[in-house]
Amino acid sequence: MSFDRFGRNINYLRISLTDKCNLRCVYCMPEDMTFRPRAELLQDDEIDRLVRIFASLGFHKFRLTGGEPTVRANIVDIVARMGRTPGVKTIAMTTNGLLLHELAAPLAQAGLSRVNISIDTLNPEKFKKLTRWGEVEDVWAGIQAARKAGLGIKLNAVVVRNYNDREDVVDLARLTFYHDWQVRFIEMMPFGDVAAFQQAGVVSEEELRQTISAALGPLTPVNGGQLDGEARLYQLEDGIGTLGFISSVTQPFCASCTRARLTADGRLRLCLLREKEVNLMEPLRNGVTDAQLRDIITEGVWWKPWGHGLSENVIPLNRVMSEIGG
Repeated sequence: MSFDRFGRNINYLRISLTDKCNLRCVYCMPEDMTFRPRAELLQDDEIDRLVRIFASLGFHKFRLTGGEPTVRANIVDIVARMGRTPGVKTIAMTTNGLLLHELAAPLAQAGLSRVNISIDTLNPEKFKKLTRWGEVEDVWAGIQAARKAGLGIKLNAVVVRNYNDREDVVDLARLTFYHDWQVRFIEMMPFGDVAAFQQAGVVSEEELRQTISAALGPLTPVNGGQLDGEARLYQLEDGIGTLGFISSVTQPFCASCTRARLTADGRLRLCLLREKEVNLMEPLRNGVTDAQLRDIITEGVWWKPWGHGLSENVIPLNRVMSEIGG
């Protein structure tokens, strides 16, 4: 098993398969975003090797992210090989859902178990404004395809003040009356060139819960308020699904963090909101052994920081979100 110096068992790896995306969400990246050449990103065999090594170190939960992971070539084959790797217990994916109408069934057959689908509003005009390019009907088709394929479903909504923080939040919360999904509301986090916009747009968990309860009735904590991963769960009266609140800015959950991130260009990032990274790409391509790679990863995990520094105005500027992986 892999432990950091604070005694946390780090066993959850989020792997960014690409920095590319087929949307340009206003809180994520500039519309004229420039992406890395394919040769600078981890290749399929390199991902396979790293997954095998991480699994040998006790990592058992894996999540595929981007950019948008479904635009990665051979995505179904990547999932299938991960699923056959000893030690890998769970494979999930965070996606905008645009391509799930084609990929949900083959991904489920390959071994994917859950999808977190980003949908910040059900309003078509607002969705277009937030994503710049997207059509909410395409995302909804992807959600239905995931349901039909038997995948577990969570819906992720990044809440942006004055964009989707009122009736849109209520509309999304209302879905839990009719579907056994977890609808999750995520505070914006500041990164790179769009940090100022993100900081100005933060809407706190307390404010969101007040908005939802005023419209739909009281919210009851689930599991005594214990975190489900990074989300604090609630349920509406007569709801069959749950509402999750991920409050990285106003209510950090660093003490229970068990995750690390592997960027598409082969850097191990131990905290989403800290710039320090461990370069795995260079040794990987310079012929190191698996044992040497394990040592590099183990050392990096040991120095995982306790948490972010937003309260001290320490903002990561070296990457935007799509370059890290959600």
